[in-house]
Amino acid sequence: MKTRVGVIFGGRSGEHEISIRSAATVLEQIDRSKYSVVPIAISKDGHWINPKDSAAFFPTISESLLNGIEGADGRFGLLGDRGYNGLTVIGDAAPSIGLDVVFPVLHGTYAEDGTIQGLLEMADIPYVGCGVLASSCGMDKTVMKTLFRDAGLPQCRYTWFLRSNWECTPDAVIDKIETTLGYPVFVKPANLGSSVGVSMAADSQQLRAAIDLAAEYDRKIIVEESVKMREIECAVLGNDEPEASKPGEYIIRDKQKAFLDYTEKYSGTGNNEFVVPAALSEELSNKIREMAVRAFKAIDGSGLARVDFFLRSDNGMLLVNEINTMPGLTDASGFPKMWAGSGVEFTEVIDRLIVLAIERHADRSKNKTNFESKGG
Repeated sequence: MKTRVGVIFGGRSGEHEISIRSAATVLEQIDRSKYSVVPIAISKDGHWINPKDSAAFFPTISESLLNGIEGADGRFGLLGDRGYNGLTVIGDAAPSIGLDVVFPVLHGTYAEDGTIQGLLEMADIPYVGCGVLASSCGMDKTVMKTLFRDAGLPQCRYTWFLRSNWECTPDAVIDKIETTLGYPVFVKPANLGSSVGVSMAADSQQLRAAIDLAAEYDRKIIVEESVKMREIECAVLGNDEPEASKPGEYIIRDKQKAFLDYTEKYSGTGNNEFVVPAALSEELSNKIREMAVRAFKAIDGSGLARVDFFLRSDNGMLLVNEINTMPGLTDASGFPKMWAGSGVEFTEVIDRLIVLAIERHADRSKNKTNFESKGG
């Protein structure tokens, strides 16, 4: 009997479209001889979409997605009640759709930030990827950097502040950044990815505009020093004993580009190429892999993650930039390419992720959820 996998995608996030592209890769690469797939879209305004309409997001593969799934066009919702197997079709006397495991292919806010993970925990469904704590810590760059610091991982200089600070005392915020970091700097929403809302600023005018942009996406803004460097990535896979892939690197052909923005990453302009393995010494490559695992463990990761590094051009120092607990899985993304370059094709990666999800759920199920005092 096939394992039934619910693939959730879309969501209330600035990375909605990237999530759809990532889900397409999963749906194309998953082994249909082992798994039956239930596609579950979440609209930009947070509505859950039934499997039949969700399959329509992928016209080239939609006909093969819903074979044998009754009630796939009913009203749809997620219930936090294990008696319904968590997921059920509602209305019209349609049968419930029970799932064996969920793959939440969701990026950004209301997605890989611990929110969907908490919902799935309440529904008692095994799911792919990091748990609630690791997801929320990995999404919030300020918390993430604090954990990396405590784990002894080197990082670039940074500062952060709240949107309310910017709205009330903008001059004080600018002064703090200029005094602490100087120029140029990168300004980012603290809780987003795919370079959404990210800008580089070389003076106070650009800095104000960059903060305004970042503040559209998050209540917390982080500002980092800009260093001349190479950007190296490393993929991690596993639970308590994770392993790291060979590192990869984006090669930017357009030397005028300060960084890989959203358009450069996903539009296929041809201005960049992702190379695996990155042109590094064996010693440095091994150091990156070791540090990637340390970063993964620092947030108590599980399932998968991608760890991004800066390799400074001036002194060769290796810095951990950030971790992504549900990295992009599109045809342009580094995570599947790094595992392919390490000899593991993405179909096998999906197999491993599903096994890891079920193992983690079984381990978590050992925890007692009640307490009976033995005292008198």
